[in-house]
Amino acid sequence: MQDWLTKSAADLGRGIAAGEIDPVALTQTYLDAIDAHPLKDRIYARVTPDRALAEAEAARERARLGLRRSALDGVPISWKDLFDTAGIGTEAGSDLLLDRVPDTDGAVVANATAMGAVCLGKTHMSELAFSGLGVNPIKETPPCVNDPDAAPGGSSSGAAASVAFGLAACGIGSDTGGSVRIPSAWNDLVGLKTTSGRLSLEGVVPLCLKFDTVGPLARSVEDAALMLGMLEGHAGPDLRGATLKGKRFAVLQTVALDELREKPRLAFEHSVERIKQAGAEIIPIEVPELPEAMALSGILYTSEAYGLWKDAIEAAPHLMFQEILERFRGGAGHSAADYVAAWAKLEQCRMAWDRAVMGFDGVLTPTAPNLPPNIARLETDSDYYVTENLLALRNTRIGNMMGLCGLSLPTSIPSCGLQVLSPPDTEEALLRIGAAIEKALT
Repeated sequence: MQDWLTKSAADLGRGIAAGEIDPVALTQTYLDAIDAHPLKDRIYARVTPDRALAEAEAARERARLGLRRSALDGVPISWKDLFDTAGIGTEAGSDLLLDRVPDTDGAVVANATAMGAVCLGKTHMSELAFSGLGVNPIKETPPCVNDPDAAPGGSSSGAAASVAFGLAACGIGSDTGGSVRIPSAWNDLVGLKTTSGRLSLEGVVPLCLKFDTVGPLARSVEDAALMLGMLEGHAGPDLRGATLKGKRFAVLQTVALDELREKPRLAFEHSVERIKQAGAEIIPIEVPELPEAMALSGILYTSEAYGLWKDAIEAAPHLMFQEILERFRGGAGHSAADYVAAWAKLEQCRMAWDRAVMGFDGVLTPTAPNLPPNIARLETDSDYYVTENLLALRNTRIGNMMGLCGLSLPTSIPSCGLQVLSPPDTEEALLRIGAAIEKALT
């Protein structure tokens, strides 16, 4: 049974369908692994054994009757602690929401549960989801699977750790500027950023509603595809026959390759070469408008985040980690005119992006330009925190600012991810590309 903890969610689902895996035994195996793990309290904010076992019992009965609701019916997953779960604390990593207990499940939680997902519990995260590093001195900082002293990536830090350490078959997180893709890259997982508006944000604690998205952190592209289906209430994309032959990929030169650390650079170059060897055409491109668009994020993100949270923050600022507090307060000085003008300019930049990438099957970048930084230094060196946080978020934020969907894939070097970006609402095509790249890289 211990090998279940390292299997893909899809393989576990196939085992349940074949009668080889009992959902209750599977869930208990995960619960026992969580209970025995020395770092469990740094990964899970709350474990939900009663709910998990009840859902597993129902999945067992459906399997017995041949009435399974999805390919992942009966598979145990974790939820980032900003998804509302009925009767279970949901605090979004912040003492501003201490003891907050929703009455109902959020929309995506309800969808996944209806499709047979088993909820193992709620995972730690960056405070109010406003950091790409995953460091949270207020609650807990989850470990990075490749270095226990390094940041796990955020804000879906515990979601990544739960999967990487074998304590969930899949984790569900959110991505506003890279919060699914960065922890996925730093923990050698697949992370899917969905298009803004594709998945419901009802019952999701907000950060920036115009940029917030929901997505899975998984062991394989197949798992991410199946999980996307569960979150929407259907079977998910068909990945069969995916190939790179005849595909055209742009390698973004503007912004994305600046200040690359050595290992992310080597991992990216090796990955691009493997994609080329698999039959794809690789073409470098420039998007001159991109730097201006990226500069607008300082207005757009902080204005919306502070607008949503200023009353709660200013009522009790002492409850917050100083770095997060200062990032929120960065939105206080922007006027409504600044915000409107920034959005108007961003829409122009998005049109320029669309023209530049037209005809390509995807745009390739390193997921993060840097490796996971040291936790202790991040907690004590403000300049280091700011520098590493902004650098970590830079390449993933391209996808959010341009309104795209994006996929991070593990590469040959630990904690180095390959990002593939594609136009909005093309997740099905992106996942097929991802499945072909995954095969080429492994």
